[in-house]
Amino acid sequence: MHMAQVRYFSGYIRNFQALCEELGIALPLSREEREEKILCKGYEKWGLALPEHLYGAFAIVIYDEKEQKTVCFRDQVGQKQMFYAVVDGELLCDGDIDAIVADARFEKKLNRRMLQQYLFYGYPIGEETFYEGVYKLRPGHLIVFDENGLQVQQYFKPIFEPDESKSVEDFAKEIEEVVEQILSEERADTELPYKESFLSGGVDSSYLLAAGDAQAANTVGYAESGFDESALARRTAEVLHKDFNVKIISPEEYFARIPTVIDKMGQPLGDASAVAFSIGCSAVAEHAKVVYSGEGIDEFFGGYNAHKRELPSDWVYLTCSHIMSEEYVKSLMLDHDESVRAVDPVIGLWKEVEGQDALAQKLTIDISLWLEGDIYLNTDRTSTACGIELHTPFSDLRLFNVARRIPAKYKFMNDQNKYVFRLAASSKLPDEVAFRKKVGFPVPVRKWLSDERYNKPIAQTLFGRASQKFFDQNELNKLWDSYLNGEEQYWGRVYAIYAFLLWYEKKFED
Repeated sequence: MHMAQVRYFSGYIRNFQALCEELGIALPLSREEREEKILCKGYEKWGLALPEHLYGAFAIVIYDEKEQKTVCFRDQVGQKQMFYAVVDGELLCDGDIDAIVADARFEKKLNRRMLQQYLFYGYPIGEETFYEGVYKLRPGHLIVFDENGLQVQQYFKPIFEPDESKSVEDFAKEIEEVVEQILSEERADTELPYKESFLSGGVDSSYLLAAGDAQAANTVGYAESGFDESALARRTAEVLHKDFNVKIISPEEYFARIPTVIDKMGQPLGDASAVAFSIGCSAVAEHAKVVYSGEGIDEFFGGYNAHKRELPSDWVYLTCSHIMSEEYVKSLMLDHDESVRAVDPVIGLWKEVEGQDALAQKLTIDISLWLEGDIYLNTDRTSTACGIELHTPFSDLRLFNVARRIPAKYKFMNDQNKYVFRLAASSKLPDEVAFRKKVGFPVPVRKWLSDERYNKPIAQTLFGRASQKFFDQNELNKLWDSYLNGEEQYWGRVYAIYAFLLWYEKKFED
């Protein structure tokens, strides 16, 4: 009889073999039995230090019968979602925010502070959520809830400590070894004999495909030139002798999918790539249930152009993505709160990393806020909604523990971002793939939104009843007209506002 009961678990434990050996768990077991035993016995042995022994992705709720307390853990970089609220003296925890607000005792109320932050950043940043009284458990944090109330503790910080004693070749070799260790553990799970992988034209997903056991690659494409990466992905798959599937996304299919994606996301997300990812996940789900994806590398190793730019000494780095200025948010919102500042979710962490080199500061901010607030929110909620299990091996903490020791000069080298990672990838890939410039995940929605064949429903939502509660209609009209008249750079603002209004109508007006 265990003193620990697993009340909730979302994710997967990659290093299960080593843990079973250490904890005296006899194999073989079904995956569900194995994971429950690991969590129970691991908690009984290590207590609150449990997550320090787990490699993978996880959101966990354990009830400690002996101490009569509930303990919640979220993985170090936030690959899995975890939200919580205290209602009538009871702790509600779940990876799906909708499961919490569905509780009959919970009174739904919009958090307008988060709306203001969201309009600046384009994603729900930090600990607060769009619901008053519901909070996100941040990556690398845990909760203890007992008769004394709720305590939130941080057990992990993504701190960079460069080691100047090693060469770039030394670090590349170390990356290769860690990648092989991680993927050997993935291959060891014989309950998951068939896996596929997402593949873009970039180095991250290409290296993952080359080094892993996925038997087929998947990508999305578009009829529009300049946005379609599928030709690059197909060439990579052919070089690696992998089967290849491409899903061509039409504007009709894209716009039809947006409401479903925003609904399943749980909170508004202004990242238009989430819709394309959702369509891609649905296509993959027809022939695979477990799929690899290459998230994490850009944030660990410095993959974005924003990581290269020098900041004025008196600026705070507000993550690699934001879509509106504070002045514009003020002009747009009817109920603007002067006390809510864009810098608020970042400033405490920025002060903590003061004194580190500029790249290390930026990467710590992006891992702590952007990666989990946008990228993992998208990939976790979208893949789950489509019925597939997404594995992100390159988000493994062991790879971060290599990345955090690599000097900035090896990350930006020979006019390449994340150079040292590319060097490691070149052990498995042709140089033309390993050193190909970053292509991102472009979506033609910036063009489609201006097409009157598709944008009438968008305009109806932008200027509908819900919009009039929040936004100055003259400012919104000016934004819409500017965009339609060729100022394409405003598409992100339009999409983020539309995504929020769709979400609000669904969650508060249906």
